[in-house]
Amino acid sequence: MPTNLRILARLIAVSSCLVAAMAAAADFRPPATPLVACDPYFSIWSAADKLTDADTVHWTGKPHPLAARVRIDGTAYRVMGTAPADVPAMEQTGLRVLPTRTIYTFQSAGVVLTLTFLTPALPDDLDLLAQPITYVTCEFRSVDGASHNVQLNFEASGLLAVNTPQQLVLGTVEEHGDLIAAKIGSQEQAVLAKRGDDIRIDWGYFYLAAAKGDGVRCSLQAAEASLEQTIDVPAAAESVVASVTLDFGKVANEPVSRWLLLAYDDLYSIQYMKKNLRPYWRRNGWEASDLLRAAAAAYPSVVERCTAFDQELMADLTAAGGEQYALLAALAYRQCFAAGKFVADDNGQPLQFCKENHSNGCIGTSDVFYPMAPQFLLLGPTLSKSFLVPFMNYAASERWTFPFAPHDLGQYPHANGQRYGGGETSEENQMPVEESGNLLLLMAAIAQMEGHADFAGLYWPQLTQWAEYLKAKGFDPENQLCTDDFAGHLAHNVNLSAKAICGLGAFAKLCEMRGEQAQAAQYRQTAQAFAARWVQEADDGHHFRLAFDRPGTWSQKYNLVWDRLLGLNLFPASVLRKEMEHYKKVQNEYGLPLDNRQTYTKLDWILWTATLTQDRADFQALVAPVFKFLHETPDRVPMTDWYFTDSGRRRGFTARPVVGGVFLQMLYDRQMWAKYAGREKIQAADWAPMPRPPRTVTLVPTSQQTPALWRYTTEPPAENWHAADFDDSAWQQGPGGFGSAGTPGAVIGTTWKSADIWIRRTFELQQPLPDRAALRLHHDEDAQVYLNGIEVLSRGGYTTEYEAEEIDAQSLRAGKNVIAIHCRQTMGGQYIDAGLDAIVPDKR
Repeated sequence: MPTNLRILARLIAVSSCLVAAMAAAADFRPPATPLVACDPYFSIWSAADKLTDADTVHWTGKPHPLAARVRIDGTAYRVMGTAPADVPAMEQTGLRVLPTRTIYTFQSAGVVLTLTFLTPALPDDLDLLAQPITYVTCEFRSVDGASHNVQLNFEASGLLAVNTPQQLVLGTVEEHGDLIAAKIGSQEQAVLAKRGDDIRIDWGYFYLAAAKGDGVRCSLQAAEASLEQTIDVPAAAESVVASVTLDFGKVANEPVSRWLLLAYDDLYSIQYMKKNLRPYWRRNGWEASDLLRAAAAAYPSVVERCTAFDQELMADLTAAGGEQYALLAALAYRQCFAAGKFVADDNGQPLQFCKENHSNGCIGTSDVFYPMAPQFLLLGPTLSKSFLVPFMNYAASERWTFPFAPHDLGQYPHANGQRYGGGETSEENQMPVEESGNLLLLMAAIAQMEGHADFAGLYWPQLTQWAEYLKAKGFDPENQLCTDDFAGHLAHNVNLSAKAICGLGAFAKLCEMRGEQAQAAQYRQTAQAFAARWVQEADDGHHFRLAFDRPGTWSQKYNLVWDRLLGLNLFPASVLRKEMEHYKKVQNEYGLPLDNRQTYTKLDWILWTATLTQDRADFQALVAPVFKFLHETPDRVPMTDWYFTDSGRRRGFTARPVVGGVFLQMLYDRQMWAKYAGREKIQAADWAPMPRPPRTVTLVPTSQQTPALWRYTTEPPAENWHAADFDDSAWQQGPGGFGSAGTPGAVIGTTWKSADIWIRRTFELQQPLPDRAALRLHHDEDAQVYLNGIEVLSRGGYTTEYEAEEIDAQSLRAGKNVIAIHCRQTMGGQYIDAGLDAIVPDKR
């Protein structure tokens, strides 16, 4: 097709997209709808047009079933979930997703039901924002002039408390003040034992609660057993259901409303440098009962406050970018917060750790919280600093030895040090320009918000070092990764160069705010000189290139947003206009590709790029195809940020916090920014130093370096096989570890290919025995570990390397000791090996 015709076809597609999206705004169909959106583990979604068309799922797509049925004058209807299939669905008549609420409406048999899921994500009240709770309000009214008898039954599966369906759970029904609650938790309670991406919580306790009163019944059920108040015999999670039944009595013209509460107490939320941190809401000694009682007491005011907040924010979003933009941002709002967790440091100050959902599960990733940041920046300094403090403390520690910023803090929920690329050991697959620029820009944004650079001053040596790095290597980046690492390495990256230039300008701004005028002038002059060169060397006629050395290429220059937002004035407006005109010509039906190499894009970057000219028509021209994508994509998952612009299919990534980037448009309005940012109450400061991990000293080595001899059998042994005095002389003897070739991280001494293996090893310990001890274990999959006949650890799933986990040191003895392990293989690779460490304080 000739170029002119191709451009015309694209313009026609975009125009039709604008018209269609405007019409669709009234009945926007999210790809998936947030129901419970609290943190990466307590995150439940409906992936269908109607709440009865599909069972609810965790953001990973694994089953997290919630179900609800109503009876109207004795006739049953489903309002949530697909079962029982022989019960008809109540007709769903509406759905609206607002920043803190998801509202469904139904109508059948002369009765209207409004079902509202409210997660109180109020940014000016961090105590409330950090609470892992969601209210479900059920309001019935008659619309046919008659009175109707109405009951509602709400159920939650035991799967909400485990990682895999076969894990065992226990449960009980409890009273907490004016509430009655069904409580479910795993038998194992392996607190913070697992890390990774596609995992769900299997420690702590889920609660389904309701206000006590006539017509309220709360119960538990395991498999086909009768309703009970306690499940004290462990049962498979998939067979356990918590339920609450509410009798609304006679419902007439006046609405009758009752509410339920879903809550999750995870006990400890994040491991930061080997220290387990409490969730923020627990910082003052609260227990689950305190959370539930407070949530019940606050319900009326929370509903009122969230309703007012939603109305105000939606109005401001609409004024800033139009109705489609407001609907898109509302869908992003809870997803952004729910992809991270607020915890308390040793001084009770808030730290936020975001999770890199649906990629590698990294925690506190710079090039994830960089696009996430606009939502946090809009809502105040404390929220913005909360995710930077743990990252900057790590960067300032002796562990980080490179002249550029780190990439991440570990793998969720373990923030124990960078895992991506070369980690702490090499420059392989690092993102030096990307991450250094990110931090300089975000620090300048906080300084602009506060009117001073005191926060940046806490980390001035690091920021200065990174500015010097960008000065030396930022203008024409070497072959390296950037945040769009899925596209591979790229040298001479023009958009990355723009980030470095704006980063240098941001550092000059910080210097000026600190009164360092000479330094400010030096860095400003460097940034200005680089910007002038950039305009000349990246120019490709009607647009600017993807890479300096690649004519005929183009890319989104989303990093240029900071030039206007921070008042740097490094690039002429003509650069932005020229780019925008090109973007409007080359975008596809569902959005603007990331660059000329592929048709896929990043949703967050389109929403940044759309703001470049601050022209409303330009903004809406780029946002409308994104809105159409969300409305039409066949991939029913929480908002993705990586998709194909020609087909509307998801390329990857789900439920990530980067969608907070859609709020960037709001930051251009200084008055609007000041209004929201000025509402925060706590003004956090005096954060605790980064925890110093304890040191470990080997007591009993693993087979990682030198194979150790074990007794083993693959035949089921006698019942007392783990006892210290068990005679294992008939068992085979072989060197550890035990497993199959190709298992990640395995050091095979003896091949093991059967379903089960039992291993034993004897060792001697001398006085004094350690006060604290850790088992160093590599297991694939399920392992039960005994010391001297006492079970000290039980872990499901698998690890990919040796990991130390503290155990009860009281199980150790002076003299002879026996460690006994049973490992069960279920799928994929298989491996088992263990050693023992003493945990000693790090007195450095």
